[in-house]
Amino acid sequence: MTQSIIKTEDYLAFIQDIKQRIQGAQIKASVAVNQALLHLYWELAERIVAKQQESAWGDGFLLQMSRDLQAEFPDMKGFSKRNLELMRQWYRFWVKVPAIAQQLVAQLDKPIGQQLVAQITQIPWGHNLVIISKIKTTDQALFYVQKTIQNNWSRVVLTHQIESGLYLREGKAVTNFQSTLPAPHSDLARQMLKDPYHFDFLMLKERHDEQELENALIEHIARFLLELGAGFSYLGRQYKLEVDGDEFFIDLLFYHVRLHCYVVVELKTVKFKPEFAGKLNFYISAVDDILKAEQDNPTIGILICKSKKDTVVEYALRNINKPIGVSEYTITQNLPEELKSSLPSIEEIEAELGGSNE
Repeated sequence: MTQSIIKTEDYLAFIQDIKQRIQGAQIKASVAVNQALLHLYWELAERIVAKQQESAWGDGFLLQMSRDLQAEFPDMKGFSKRNLELMRQWYRFWVKVPAIAQQLVAQLDKPIGQQLVAQITQIPWGHNLVIISKIKTTDQALFYVQKTIQNNWSRVVLTHQIESGLYLREGKAVTNFQSTLPAPHSDLARQMLKDPYHFDFLMLKERHDEQELENALIEHIARFLLELGAGFSYLGRQYKLEVDGDEFFIDLLFYHVRLHCYVVVELKTVKFKPEFAGKLNFYISAVDDILKAEQDNPTIGILICKSKKDTVVEYALRNINKPIGVSEYTITQNLPEELKSSLPSIEEIEAELGGSNE
Protein backbone atom coordinates (compact mmCIF):
# COMPACT_ATOMS: atom_id res chain seq x y z
CA MET A 1 0.00 0.00 0.00
CA THR A 2 1.55 3.31 -1.09
CA GLN A 3 1.69 6.48 0.97
CA SER A 4 -0.64 8.24 -1.45
CA ILE A 5 -3.29 5.59 -0.89
CA ILE A 6 -2.72 5.68 2.87
CA LYS A 7 -3.20 9.44 3.13
CA THR A 8 -6.93 9.20 2.52
CA GLU A 9 -9.54 11.14 4.47
CA ASP A 10 -10.62 7.91 6.15
CA TYR A 11 -7.07 7.15 7.28
CA LEU A 12 -6.43 10.72 8.47
CA ALA A 13 -9.57 10.58 10.60
CA PHE A 14 -8.51 7.19 11.93
CA ILE A 15 -4.98 8.29 12.88
CA GLN A 16 -6.30 11.49 14.48
CA ASP A 17 -8.59 9.41 16.68
CA ILE A 18 -5.68 7.17 17.66
CA LYS A 19 -3.57 10.20 18.60
CA GLN A 20 -6.37 11.54 20.80
CA ARG A 21 -6.67 8.20 22.57
CA ILE A 22 -2.94 8.15 23.28
CA GLN A 23 -3.08 11.72 24.59
CA GLY A 24 -6.00 10.72 26.81
CA ALA A 25 -3.99 7.83 28.20
CA GLN A 26 -1.10 10.20 28.91
CA ILE A 27 -3.40 12.51 30.86
CA LYS A 28 -5.06 9.76 32.91
CA ALA A 29 -1.86 7.93 33.83
CA SER A 30 1.66 7.60 32.70
CA VAL A 31 1.91 4.92 30.05
CA ALA A 32 5.11 3.84 31.74
CA VAL A 33 2.82 2.13 34.24
CA ASN A 34 2.45 -1.36 32.88
CA GLN A 35 -1.29 -1.77 33.22
CA ALA A 36 -2.13 1.56 31.61
CA LEU A 37 0.29 0.85 28.79
CA LEU A 38 -1.12 -2.60 28.09
CA HIS A 39 -4.70 -1.37 28.19
CA LEU A 40 -3.63 1.16 25.57
CA TYR A 41 -1.97 -1.60 23.51
CA TRP A 42 -5.16 -3.67 23.71
CA GLU A 43 -7.31 -0.78 22.55
CA LEU A 44 -4.96 0.07 19.68
CA ALA A 45 -4.84 -3.57 18.58
CA GLU A 46 -8.61 -3.87 18.72
CA ARG A 47 -9.02 -0.81 16.53
CA ILE A 48 -6.32 -1.94 14.09
CA VAL A 49 -8.04 -5.30 13.63
CA ALA A 50 -11.47 -3.68 13.26
CA LYS A 51 -10.20 -1.11 10.76
CA GLN A 52 -8.42 -3.72 8.65
CA GLN A 53 -11.59 -5.80 8.52
CA GLU A 54 -13.77 -2.79 7.79
CA SER A 55 -11.58 -1.09 5.18
CA ALA A 56 -9.67 -4.08 3.78
CA TRP A 57 -6.39 -2.32 4.50
CA GLY A 58 -3.27 -4.36 4.11
CA ASP A 59 -0.31 -4.42 6.46
CA GLY A 60 1.30 -1.52 4.60
CA PHE A 61 -0.74 0.93 6.63
CA LEU A 62 1.01 -0.25 9.84
CA LEU A 63 4.27 1.25 8.61
CA GLN A 64 2.58 4.58 7.97
CA MET A 65 0.77 4.38 11.29
CA SER A 66 4.09 3.68 13.03
CA ARG A 67 5.75 6.70 11.39
CA ASP A 68 2.88 9.02 12.30
CA LEU A 69 2.71 7.89 15.92
CA GLN A 70 6.46 8.08 16.40
CA ALA A 71 6.46 11.58 14.92
CA GLU A 72 3.63 12.70 17.19
CA PHE A 73 5.01 10.99 20.33
CA PRO A 74 8.81 10.95 19.91
CA ASP A 75 9.44 10.29 23.61
CA MET A 76 7.31 7.18 23.72
CA LYS A 77 8.55 3.73 22.82
CA GLY A 78 6.41 0.90 21.51
CA PHE A 79 5.10 2.35 18.24
CA SER A 80 7.45 0.57 15.87
CA LYS A 81 5.82 -1.36 13.05
CA ARG A 82 6.98 -4.59 14.66
CA ASN A 83 5.42 -3.73 18.01
CA LEU A 84 2.15 -2.75 16.34
CA GLU A 85 2.17 -6.17 14.69
CA LEU A 86 2.81 -7.80 18.07
CA MET A 87 -0.07 -5.86 19.63
CA ARG A 88 -2.34 -7.21 16.90
CA GLN A 89 -1.00 -10.75 17.36
CA TRP A 90 -1.56 -10.49 21.13
CA TYR A 91 -5.13 -9.27 20.68
CA ARG A 92 -5.94 -11.94 18.10
CA PHE A 93 -4.50 -14.64 20.33
CA TRP A 94 -6.99 -13.89 23.10
CA VAL A 95 -10.03 -13.37 20.90
CA LYS A 96 -9.46 -16.32 18.57
CA VAL A 97 -11.73 -18.61 20.65
CA PRO A 98 -15.38 -17.75 19.88
CA ALA A 99 -16.54 -17.70 23.52
CA ILE A 100 -13.72 -15.43 24.60
CA ALA A 101 -14.13 -13.27 21.50
CA GLN A 102 -17.80 -12.78 22.25
CA GLN A 103 -17.07 -11.87 25.86
CA LEU A 104 -14.25 -9.47 25.10
CA VAL A 105 -15.59 -7.77 21.98
CA ALA A 106 -19.29 -7.64 22.74
CA GLN A 107 -18.90 -6.84 26.45
CA LEU A 108 -15.57 -5.04 26.55
CA ASP A 109 -17.06 -2.00 28.31
CA LYS A 110 -18.78 -4.09 30.99
CA PRO A 111 -17.02 -5.21 34.17
CA ILE A 112 -17.49 -8.92 33.50
CA GLY A 113 -16.02 -8.52 30.04
CA GLN A 114 -12.93 -6.85 31.43
CA GLN A 115 -11.92 -9.67 33.76
CA LEU A 116 -9.60 -11.44 31.34
CA VAL A 117 -8.16 -8.21 29.96
CA ALA A 118 -7.55 -7.10 33.54
CA GLN A 119 -5.52 -10.25 34.16
CA ILE A 120 -3.33 -10.17 31.08
CA THR A 121 -2.57 -6.48 31.59
CA GLN A 122 -1.23 -7.16 35.09
CA ILE A 123 1.91 -8.79 33.72
CA PRO A 124 4.58 -6.93 31.71
CA TRP A 125 4.48 -6.68 27.93
CA GLY A 126 7.56 -8.89 27.60
CA HIS A 127 5.88 -11.61 29.66
CA ASN A 128 2.82 -11.41 27.43
CA LEU A 129 4.96 -11.86 24.34
CA VAL A 130 6.69 -14.91 25.85
CA ILE A 131 3.30 -16.50 26.53
CA ILE A 132 1.75 -15.92 23.12
CA SER A 133 4.95 -17.03 21.36
CA LYS A 134 5.28 -20.31 23.29
CA ILE A 135 1.67 -21.30 24.07
CA LYS A 136 -0.97 -22.43 21.60
CA THR A 137 -4.14 -22.61 23.73
CA THR A 138 -5.83 -19.92 25.78
CA ASP A 139 -6.38 -22.31 28.71
CA GLN A 140 -2.65 -22.87 29.08
CA ALA A 141 -1.90 -19.21 28.48
CA LEU A 142 -4.31 -18.14 31.23
CA PHE A 143 -2.68 -20.66 33.58
CA TYR A 144 0.72 -19.03 33.07
CA VAL A 145 -0.71 -15.51 33.33
CA GLN A 146 -2.29 -16.35 36.68
CA LYS A 147 0.83 -18.11 37.96
CA THR A 148 2.96 -15.12 36.98
CA ILE A 149 0.65 -12.80 38.90
CA GLN A 150 0.53 -15.08 41.95
CA ASN A 151 4.26 -15.72 42.12
CA ASN A 152 5.68 -12.52 40.63
CA TRP A 153 7.77 -14.50 38.14
CA SER A 154 10.50 -12.79 36.17
CA ARG A 155 10.49 -13.31 32.41
CA VAL A 156 13.32 -15.85 32.78
CA VAL A 157 11.40 -17.86 35.38
CA LEU A 158 8.21 -17.71 33.30
CA THR A 159 10.11 -19.02 30.27
CA HIS A 160 11.59 -21.83 32.36
CA GLN A 161 8.18 -22.84 33.72
CA ILE A 162 6.68 -22.94 30.23
CA GLU A 163 9.56 -24.89 28.75
CA SER A 164 9.49 -27.37 31.65
CA GLY A 165 5.78 -28.02 30.99
CA LEU A 166 4.46 -26.85 34.35
CA TYR A 167 0.87 -26.75 33.03
CA LEU A 168 0.97 -30.48 32.29
CA ARG A 169 2.68 -31.40 35.58
CA GLU A 170 1.07 -29.33 38.31
CA GLY A 171 -1.48 -31.16 40.43
CA LYS A 172 -0.86 -34.44 38.60
CA ALA A 173 0.71 -36.46 41.45
CA VAL A 174 -1.19 -39.37 43.00
CA THR A 175 -2.33 -38.28 46.48
CA ASN A 176 -4.78 -39.07 49.25
CA PHE A 177 -5.27 -35.37 50.02
CA GLN A 178 -9.01 -35.39 49.36
CA SER A 179 -9.62 -37.92 52.12
CA THR A 180 -7.01 -36.63 54.59
CA LEU A 181 -7.24 -32.84 54.32
CA PRO A 182 -10.22 -30.49 54.61
CA ALA A 183 -11.31 -28.48 51.57
CA PRO A 184 -10.07 -26.09 50.24
CA HIS A 185 -6.75 -27.01 51.88
CA SER A 186 -6.75 -30.32 50.00
CA ASP A 187 -7.10 -28.58 46.63
CA LEU A 188 -4.32 -26.11 47.41
CA ALA A 189 -2.05 -28.93 48.56
CA ARG A 190 -2.78 -30.98 45.44
CA GLN A 191 -1.93 -28.04 43.20
CA MET A 192 1.38 -27.73 45.04
CA LEU A 193 2.60 -31.08 43.72
CA LYS A 194 3.98 -31.83 40.27
CA ASP A 195 4.39 -35.09 38.41
CA PRO A 196 7.02 -35.56 37.26
CA TYR A 197 9.54 -33.24 38.87
CA HIS A 198 12.22 -32.16 36.40
CA PHE A 199 15.73 -32.25 37.82
CA ASP A 200 17.38 -31.44 34.50
CA PHE A 201 19.73 -29.02 36.25
CA LEU A 202 21.52 -31.97 37.89
CA MET A 203 24.54 -33.70 36.41
CA LEU A 204 24.32 -37.24 37.77
CA LYS A 205 25.51 -40.54 36.44
CA GLU A 206 22.87 -42.97 35.23
CA ARG A 207 23.15 -45.08 38.38
CA HIS A 208 22.87 -42.78 41.37
CA ASP A 209 21.65 -43.41 44.90
CA GLU A 210 19.50 -41.33 47.24
CA GLN A 211 22.53 -39.74 48.90
CA GLU A 212 23.95 -38.54 45.58
CA LEU A 213 20.56 -37.21 44.51
CA GLU A 214 20.05 -35.44 47.84
CA ASN A 215 23.55 -33.93 47.71
CA ALA A 216 23.02 -32.68 44.17
CA LEU A 217 19.65 -31.13 45.00
CA ILE A 218 21.08 -29.29 47.99
CA GLU A 219 24.00 -28.03 45.88
CA HIS A 220 21.39 -26.56 43.55
CA ILE A 221 18.89 -25.62 46.24
CA ALA A 222 17.77 -22.42 44.47
CA ARG A 223 16.81 -24.35 41.33
CA PHE A 224 15.30 -27.13 43.41
CA LEU A 225 13.10 -24.64 45.25
CA LEU A 226 12.09 -23.15 41.90
CA GLU A 227 11.06 -26.60 40.70
CA LEU A 228 9.16 -27.32 43.91
CA GLY A 229 7.23 -24.07 43.46
CA ALA A 230 6.43 -20.91 45.37
CA GLY A 231 5.98 -21.08 49.13
CA PHE A 232 8.59 -23.66 50.11
CA SER A 233 11.00 -22.67 52.87
CA TYR A 234 13.97 -25.03 53.30
CA LEU A 235 14.59 -26.21 56.87
CA GLY A 236 17.20 -28.92 56.50
CA ARG A 237 18.44 -32.21 55.10
CA GLN A 238 18.72 -35.47 57.05
CA TYR A 239 16.62 -33.70 59.65
CA LYS A 240 16.95 -35.62 62.93
CA LEU A 241 13.89 -36.67 64.88
CA GLU A 242 14.17 -38.57 68.16
CA VAL A 243 11.33 -40.97 68.89
CA ASP A 244 11.39 -42.93 72.15
CA GLY A 245 15.19 -42.81 72.31
CA ASP A 246 15.77 -43.79 68.66
CA GLU A 247 17.01 -41.39 66.01
CA PHE A 248 15.39 -41.06 62.59
CA PHE A 249 16.43 -38.84 59.71
CA ILE A 250 14.15 -37.14 57.17
CA ASP A 251 15.71 -36.65 53.74
CA LEU A 252 14.48 -33.05 53.34
CA LEU A 253 12.23 -30.92 55.51
CA PHE A 254 10.43 -27.78 54.38
CA TYR A 255 7.79 -25.42 55.69
CA HIS A 256 5.19 -24.18 53.22
CA VAL A 257 4.40 -20.56 54.03
CA ARG A 258 1.16 -20.49 52.04
CA LEU A 259 -0.25 -23.79 53.26
CA HIS A 260 1.10 -23.12 56.77
CA CYS A 261 2.37 -26.64 57.25
CA TYR A 262 5.54 -28.72 57.39
CA VAL A 263 6.38 -30.70 54.26
CA VAL A 264 8.43 -33.90 54.53
CA VAL A 265 10.20 -34.89 51.29
CA GLU A 266 11.59 -38.39 50.83
CA LEU A 267 13.69 -39.30 47.79
CA LYS A 268 13.86 -42.77 46.24
CA THR A 269 16.00 -43.60 43.23
CA VAL A 270 14.00 -46.75 42.50
CA LYS A 271 10.44 -47.62 41.52
CA PHE A 272 7.75 -46.94 44.13
CA LYS A 273 7.18 -49.70 46.66
CA PRO A 274 4.19 -49.78 49.06
CA GLU A 275 6.46 -49.87 52.12
CA PHE A 276 7.79 -46.40 51.19
CA ALA A 277 4.38 -44.94 52.05
CA GLY A 278 4.47 -46.55 55.49
CA LYS A 279 7.85 -45.04 56.31
CA LEU A 280 6.76 -41.60 55.12
CA ASN A 281 3.55 -41.93 57.16
CA PHE A 282 5.72 -42.55 60.24
CA TYR A 283 7.80 -39.41 59.56
CA ILE A 284 4.68 -37.26 59.10
CA SER A 285 3.23 -38.52 62.39
CA ALA A 286 6.48 -37.73 64.17
CA VAL A 287 6.67 -34.21 62.73
CA ASP A 288 3.04 -33.60 63.69
CA ASP A 289 3.78 -34.58 67.30
CA ILE A 290 7.25 -33.07 67.69
CA LEU A 291 7.41 -29.96 65.46
CA LYS A 292 3.90 -28.95 64.47
CA ALA A 293 2.49 -26.00 66.41
CA GLU A 294 -1.19 -25.54 67.25
CA GLN A 295 -1.66 -22.97 64.49
CA ASP A 296 -0.01 -25.17 61.83
CA ASN A 297 -2.02 -27.23 59.38
CA PRO A 298 -1.42 -31.01 59.12
CA THR A 299 2.03 -32.00 57.86
CA ILE A 300 2.18 -33.16 54.24
CA GLY A 301 4.49 -35.83 52.84
CA ILE A 302 5.92 -35.91 49.32
CA LEU A 303 7.57 -39.06 48.04
CA ILE A 304 9.61 -38.51 44.86
CA CYS A 305 10.55 -41.78 43.14
CA LYS A 306 12.38 -42.76 40.00
CA SER A 307 9.15 -44.31 38.68
CA LYS A 308 5.76 -45.49 39.86
CA LYS A 309 2.60 -47.32 38.87
CA ASP A 310 -0.41 -45.21 39.80
CA THR A 311 -2.65 -48.13 40.80
CA VAL A 312 0.00 -49.48 43.18
CA VAL A 313 0.35 -46.01 44.71
CA GLU A 314 -3.42 -45.64 45.09
CA TYR A 315 -3.66 -48.99 46.92
CA ALA A 316 -0.72 -48.08 49.17
CA LEU A 317 -2.28 -44.75 50.18
CA ARG A 318 -5.88 -45.94 50.51
CA ASN A 319 -5.97 -46.58 54.27
CA ILE A 320 -3.30 -44.09 55.32
CA ASN A 321 -4.77 -41.16 57.24
CA LYS A 322 -1.81 -38.80 56.76
CA PRO A 323 -1.69 -36.63 53.60
CA ILE A 324 0.85 -38.07 51.14
CA GLY A 325 1.56 -37.35 47.50
CA VAL A 326 3.72 -39.52 45.24
CA SER A 327 5.50 -38.22 42.15
CA GLU A 328 8.25 -39.28 39.79
CA TYR A 329 11.38 -37.36 38.91
CA THR A 330 13.20 -37.12 35.61
CA ILE A 331 16.76 -36.16 34.76
CA THR A 332 17.07 -35.68 31.01
CA GLN A 333 19.87 -33.56 29.70
CA ASN A 334 18.43 -31.25 27.07
CA LEU A 335 20.76 -32.07 24.19
CA PRO A 336 19.87 -32.22 20.49
CA GLU A 337 19.25 -35.78 19.31
CA GLU A 338 22.15 -35.59 16.86
CA LEU A 339 24.50 -34.80 19.75
CA LYS A 340 23.01 -37.40 22.03
CA SER A 341 23.72 -40.13 19.49
CA SER A 342 27.35 -39.08 19.16
CA LEU A 343 28.11 -38.80 22.89
CA PRO A 344 29.48 -41.84 24.74
CA SER A 345 27.37 -43.44 27.43
CA ILE A 346 28.40 -43.63 31.08
CA GLU A 347 29.27 -47.31 30.56
CA GLU A 348 31.45 -46.50 27.55
CA ILE A 349 33.29 -43.77 29.49
CA GLU A 350 33.87 -46.11 32.43
CA ALA A 351 35.11 -48.85 30.10
CA GLU A 352 37.50 -46.40 28.44
CA LEU A 353 38.86 -45.37 31.85
CA GLY A 354 39.45 -48.96 32.88
CA GLY A 355 36.12 -50.44 33.70
CA SER A 356 33.24 -49.73 36.02
CA ASN A 357 33.36 -50.02 39.76
CA GLU A 358 30.72 -52.68 39.88
